[in-house]
Amino acid sequence: MHTLFLVSSMHGGGAERVAATLANAWARRGDRVTLVCCYSGHGTCLQQLEPGVELLWLADRLRGPRWWRPLGKILALRALARALRPDRVLSFLTNVNVTTLLATRGLGLPVVVAERTDPAHSVNLEPVLRWARRRLYPWARRVVVQTRQSVPHLRQVAPGVRRLMAIPNPLPDHLPGVREVEPPGPRYRLAALGRFNPIKQFDRLIEVFATLAERCPAWDLVIWGDGAQRAACQQRVEALGLSGRVLLPGFSADPWADLYTAHAFVLSSRVEGFPNALLEAMALGLPCVANDCPSGPQELTQAGRYAELVPFQDEAALAQALLRVMRQSPDQRVAAGHAAAASVRARYGLDAVLRAWDTAWDDGPAST
Repeated sequence: MHTLFLVSSMHGGGAERVAATLANAWARRGDRVTLVCCYSGHGTCLQQLEPGVELLWLADRLRGPRWWRPLGKILALRALARALRPDRVLSFLTNVNVTTLLATRGLGLPVVVAERTDPAHSVNLEPVLRWARRRLYPWARRVVVQTRQSVPHLRQVAPGVRRLMAIPNPLPDHLPGVREVEPPGPRYRLAALGRFNPIKQFDRLIEVFATLAERCPAWDLVIWGDGAQRAACQQRVEALGLSGRVLLPGFSADPWADLYTAHAFVLSSRVEGFPNALLEAMALGLPCVANDCPSGPQELTQAGRYAELVPFQDEAALAQALLRVMRQSPDQRVAAGHAAAASVRARYGLDAVLRAWDTAWDDGPAST
């Protein structure tokens, strides 16, 4: 089986990590995988790939001036697909999906496209991409979203799609085991992880923690990640007098090791496609608090059974949930973390998710 797998880049984001996990798993079982980065420039691969995964950069095949690149990408990708003649094609992210569907039109290749955000909340999507998604997604063999909550949202933005299914992200194949005990005190860490952009709402998380700092003097907030808002968040931390209590160490090259040093995890996002950081924190055995944003936390936590699920955008409720977790005993936090880990490891294991992906190219039911 030869899969042509098209992504924007292989940087450090969640979509890239999922792409690497799937590509590696298919390569290990003996499939041929050609992974193509479609970003305009020649970037850097920050993900670990198996030797059996062939990594190509579409930029190496582009010719002509910059204004030609949108059409040049389509032509270069079409030439590559013709040369490789893969058994199946998979594309991640809306802009890559649109390019892929145009490039492969009429070649007789089964193409599956995957949205990596909740379609109802793609606030930064350009109007031309919204129009193209609506017109072109019905060409795909199947469209994949990450949560069941996103299925009706996709139907709203692309009503012509007939074959649609939800496939969650898998747990990464090299994820460490469940943590048996939490790190000893006397300092305790509340962790968050992600890019510093408005969607993650780290600025609001800092404000919420500031209201709890005096009541929980042994706790610190650590937010790993980088992005445009990090400098502004650092300035706000200093203005609040919390420089020693709220730490913004930057991008984490080893997020799982960093999460192992934490005592609890919080997801403060306004919207998620699928919250990988929450999934991995739960799988490592951390007690978690999550904003009930669209989409993912409701399904991951089983409606709050395996984490503190906070009503959407309710900062007072978020503060109270964090306070409950921080005031628990270490044994209570470990017990809650172990229950969460058992739940998500059973539901989001790589083998189960791979089986779902292998059905995505079938001429099966119209939707699931």
